[in-house]
Formats: sequence, C-alpha cells, structure tokens
Amino acid sequence: MSLAAAAREAVRARPFLRDALRAGVVNHSAAAAWLAADADLDGDVDAIATALRRFREELPDYETAERTASVSMRSGVCVVHDRNGGDRDDGDRDGDDSPAHVLLRVGDAVLADGGSETAILATGEVDAAALATTLRRLAAADVAVSAAAVVGESLVIAVERRDGPTAVRVVEAALAAVPDDA
Repeated sequence: MSLAAAAREAVRARPFLRDALRAGVVNHSAAAAWLAADADLDGDVDAIATALRRFREELPDYETAERTASVSMRSGVCVVHDRNGGDRDDGDRDGDDSPAHVLLRVGDAVLADGGSETAILATGEVDAAALATTLRRLAAADVAVSAAAVVGESLVIAVERRDGPTAVRVVEAALAAVPDDA
C-alpha cells in the first residue's frame, strides 16, 4: 500500500480527523506527525502531510444541516436488565416493563419508568448521524449517557437526573447542526 493510501486509511479510521480536514482546520504537519506515531505510518512526516493536503482536496467541504425534531424530557426512568427471558433483575425499581412503560429495549436491557434517571426524547427528523452528533456533544459536555438509540423518527438518551436540563440543551443544539457525511 502506498503512503498516500495508508494516510487516507488512517484518516478514515479517525472520523474526527476527517471532519477537521473537511472543515479546513488542520495543521497538516502536526496531524502528519501525530498519524506517524498513532497510526504507525512508515514514512517521512512531510510526505504524510502532503498526502493529507491532497486528500483534503478530494473531500467535500464540511457542512451541517438542521434536523426538525421535538425534544422533551421525561424524569423517573432506569435501565433494567432482563437476563432470564422475562424475569427482571431490577434492583429497587417498582414499575413494570409492559409496552406502555418501556421507552427502549435493546437485547436484555430495557429503558423503562421507575428509576432516578432522565430520558431525553427527540421525535422527528432523526437518524444515526443525529445520534452520533448528540453523543459526541454530550461527551464534550461531560454528560454520561447510560442508554441511547435511534429508531424510525425517535431518538432517546438516558442520563443522570441532574444532567437532564443540560442534556436537553445539548440535544437541541446538536440537532440544529448535524454534519452532512458526504
């Protein structure tokens, strides 16, 4: 594999670097030095920087689009594990996980009423890109997420109760500027 192909592959394995290249905010020499060490690229740093510059020219510009969605907050939820095919291991949870009380079910985990967490629900133009953007922004805001999913026109995220208001603001801001992944 050529050095240019290896550099492109290393960038694709690091989506934040691809986004930064698309946005034109990368110091190519610094990125090349970092990639030489982090991706173990075997080549001169100047040659890697040149490969990055050329790759940038092939990438579409970084753009975002607003997603129209209604965002709401629902307190008093928890993640419950159903390890026994119906017998819940729910600790101090008193609610049930009938369909009326379940917000999300993935494998043996259920996000349902009856706990101390808060769910943020966005309904509308949501997809995996909106969820990824939201999760990255929540991580940057130091908001821990205990559950997250997007299905159809619904996106749900569970956070600690005290982080609920911050999470609502972050979700709204994230949906206002979801990167177009061209």
